Amino acid sequence: MSRPIQIKKHPFPSLLYLEWTLLAIAALTAVIPPPLRPFGHKPPELSICSVFPDLSVCSILPQLSIYSLIIFALMGLRLPRSNQITKVIYTAIEILLILTTGLFGERFARLFPVLYIILVTRSCLIFQLPGRLFITTLSFTLFLVTTQLKYQLFNFQASPQAQAQVQERSRFFSLNWSLTFGLSLVFVLLMMNAVLSERHSREKLAIANEKLRQYAMRIENQATLEERNRIAREIHDSLGHSLTALNLQLETALKLWQSNPIRAETFLATAKELGSKALKDVRQSVSTMRSNPLQEQSLELAIASLSENFHRFNGILPIYQINLEYSLPPEINTAIYRITQESLTNISKYAYATEIKLELTTIRENLRLIIQDNGRGFDLRQNTTGFGLHSMRDRTLAIGGEFNINSAPGSGCKITVDIPLTRLT
Repeated sequence: MSRPIQIKKHPFPSLLYLEWTLLAIAALTAVIPPPLRPFGHKPPELSICSVFPDLSVCSILPQLSIYSLIIFALMGLRLPRSNQITKVIYTAIEILLILTTGLFGERFARLFPVLYIILVTRSCLIFQLPGRLFITTLSFTLFLVTTQLKYQLFNFQASPQAQAQVQERSRFFSLNWSLTFGLSLVFVLLMMNAVLSERHSREKLAIANEKLRQYAMRIENQATLEERNRIAREIHDSLGHSLTALNLQLETALKLWQSNPIRAETFLATAKELGSKALKDVRQSVSTMRSNPLQEQSLELAIASLSENFHRFNGILPIYQINLEYSLPPEINTAIYRITQESLTNISKYAYATEIKLELTTIRENLRLIIQDNGRGFDLRQNTTGFGLHSMRDRTLAIGGEFNINSAPGSGCKITVDIPLTRLT
């Protein structure tokens, strides 16, 4: 349930101040006596009590009209916004107070046109468009009825000669005054609708901006997380590969140090070379990671270099077959290079293989990479949580490909990567 509109939370404080200003000006106009007509005749104040002064209630009706005006003014400090019944009761009380002021207020009866304008203004704040139109129409109708009643009271009070003189002018004056007042109500209604519509648009825009800000924050967090994962993959794929080879060289050097120091020194020199390469990879990873690890060389030459390094460090020469009908985008080249590098690193660390086959071909706008070894294999249900496998799968999915791995204990391992090239065109 929405809270009522209060003075401290009024959507348009300037509108509330304008309402008070209109009431103050109208009240001041009612208090100041009208100018005398020629020959010192004072125009009569039209009200029921001025026509029927002998009524017993006429002694309290002027005070009642003053209290009605005060209550009407104070009601503007708290406008209902909860249920429809409360709004209707609130508006009905306002109309009753306006009629009391207009029919029994003598001088204060001059205020009732201004009160109707304020009524329409308040209705725009508490009702939707159908309710606003109904209140505006009702206000204009009550204004016409009240005006007609006043003229009838004047005709009842005036002499026959005065009636004849006023009758002709009253029609023209009543028509003009009613038309002016009706246009005023329509203007107020249109102005309030425009102001409320503009405010509603700004509120919707503020909500949309807040949602956009939250969405941007989520995107930023997601981008940060993806960048961290990317850097982690780069460090694992590049630095991990070098450190794995370095560890193998040091282990071999330690085994040969006693029996064959000269050959051990060869492995130590290779280890030193790998250490320098690892240090270079770290520096490149810290400086936002190199965007193209192939370093301007073709994918064929990069895979050939990986195969030679693997043979150099492990004594096994991979058998590779590359058949590319056309050049590939840089992001695909990088992904294939990193997947191949990680596969060879895993084979070097865990497979204990003696034969490795690598095939890279393009078939019907589809790129396929197959890396197969005859190593000891592993159980897919127990060994699929490693960072290396996740890295290869993430790289494949990032470019819209499919990643499959087949392995079993004692049966080697086969990795298949299928990338549809049409998704990237």
